[in-house]
Amino acid sequence: MRIIRHQQQPYPDSLREQEGMVADILNGAEAPVLILTEHPPVFTIGTSGNDTDVLNREIDGESIDVFATGRGGEVTYHGPGQLVCYVLADLNNDKDLHRHVWRLEEMIMCTLADFGIESVRSERGIGVWVGSNKIAAVGVRCRKWITFHGIALNIRPNLKHFSGIVPCGMSDAPVTSMHAQGVRAERKNAEDTIIRHAEELFR
Repeated sequence: MRIIRHQQQPYPDSLREQEGMVADILNGAEAPVLILTEHPPVFTIGTSGNDTDVLNREIDGESIDVFATGRGGEVTYHGPGQLVCYVLADLNNDKDLHRHVWRLEEMIMCTLADFGIESVRSERGIGVWVGSNKIAAVGVRCRKWITFHGIALNIRPNLKHFSGIVPCGMSDAPVTSMHAQGVRAERKNAEDTIIRHAEELFR
């Protein structure tokens, strides 16, 4: 598995990077690839979302960009303190997108378990939950069975920023983070743990 780490990227730059890598994989480049990054504050709207789920574009005096994207899902937030894990995988030999999403969730659930946080899947929707609070949101896209986008883990983002949206279309689904759960994890430690589990799950 190829690992790429960025300290921070504007969301459009990240999307262009992934689009280029999808083209490379279709042309024979090796997959899978795991990109680990953060974004400046941004609300992203998936193919099932719309502008009405963006409630407020300025929170705590900070203006938050809005970007329509081609990933699946509804509206979510990305920002500092949230580790975004983009997995570009070739599913042509295993055409099961649900299985791919399961692996993304499993990667985060195993990581959280290593930090002493018990997490679950929920019938309410894809992603990773701690009790009734979502700690990691999933949004993926697949082109000719090459996946991109991925899963975002809340380590210590500004949780107030989530109040500007209806997250994943659920107004009664509060979010949480590792720090809110009392685990003062740092990004480097979380990254190292995620990489270990990713290399086991995505081959």
